[in-house]
Amino acid sequence: MKPASLKLDRRSFLATAAAATVSAAALGRDDGPNAPPVRYPDPDIVMLDKRFAKYKLGNTPIQRLHTGTLWAEGPAWNGVGKYLVWSDIPNDRQLRWLEDDGHVSVFRKPAGYSNGNTFDYEGRQISFEHGNRRVARYEHNGSVTVLADKWQGKPLNAPNDGAVHPDGGIWFTDPGYGALMNYEGHKGELLIKEAVYRIDAKTGKMDMVTDEIFKPNGLCFSPDYKKLYVADTGASHYEKALRNIKVWDVIDDGKKLAKGREFTSMKMAVKGKEAAGFADGIRADMDGNIWASAGWVGDGYDGVHIFAPDGTRIGLILLPEICGNVCFGGTKRNRLFMTASQSLYAVYVETQGAHIT
Repeated sequence: MKPASLKLDRRSFLATAAAATVSAAALGRDDGPNAPPVRYPDPDIVMLDKRFAKYKLGNTPIQRLHTGTLWAEGPAWNGVGKYLVWSDIPNDRQLRWLEDDGHVSVFRKPAGYSNGNTFDYEGRQISFEHGNRRVARYEHNGSVTVLADKWQGKPLNAPNDGAVHPDGGIWFTDPGYGALMNYEGHKGELLIKEAVYRIDAKTGKMDMVTDEIFKPNGLCFSPDYKKLYVADTGASHYEKALRNIKVWDVIDDGKKLAKGREFTSMKMAVKGKEAAGFADGIRADMDGNIWASAGWVGDGYDGVHIFAPDGTRIGLILLPEICGNVCFGGTKRNRLFMTASQSLYAVYVETQGAHIT
């Protein structure tokens, strides 16, 4: 049986093809302060399925909030401070965008070549660091607690992204990209298989929850925490890897996984031809839709792909840059922030993020 995302009827195919044509404007899009306004509805917010109409606002633009990074990643929203923190990996720093006036400043440097970031239920920032090959938590007093840096006595590959469960457990992926080059960390040997792990918040004990994936990248829980979604970018290094997002059932009181399977494929028709890029960072909204950063194909594909709970691609947010990660934030958690290559983008949507960040 083919994944639901590959079932393109004539109407869906034409909508996708139209998206690819319309988005040609995106490559020449000027989102700078002196740019002319975008006529509503923004042509780069594309509906592929009528279910997306519920979430697509007709009178909101995609905005570029900042540019000047080399590879932007790991957006995380702090609800108390009303700011967004994200990583500029090659420059070994974290940046902060303030909601009140849009001010951007360097938040942390050096930052261990951090990739993903999140906040726990006590408001402490957790970073997944390529350079230090560790998961670190920044305490309220400014000190740093190392939550994980080894598995069975061997160094982690290069933690990538993570999410926090209501029981306090920290789940994270370890694909090793940061150790494959000096550009995003420190080049070194990968001594363990790529996998997904869980850190127990009370005991600090770390368990592998699955290694049934080539290179686990972004991950998120379903709104009820009964499913875990993980993007697989293993096709970058493994011939047999599929370009997809996988899903597991979360069992044993939120401590283990079962029944790993494909949630959706990243294949789609672009300009009349089938193309497949990568999903990277992913987030769930309150209705169980998965918002996946996407890229490495080009115009008509790069940006954010929105999938219904059944895996059907229902919408696109097309960007002129490869999108590496996303998160919901803002006062009402109804603003989607997108870290995309050299820039930070945002757009309002008619839904809210399912979780705290």
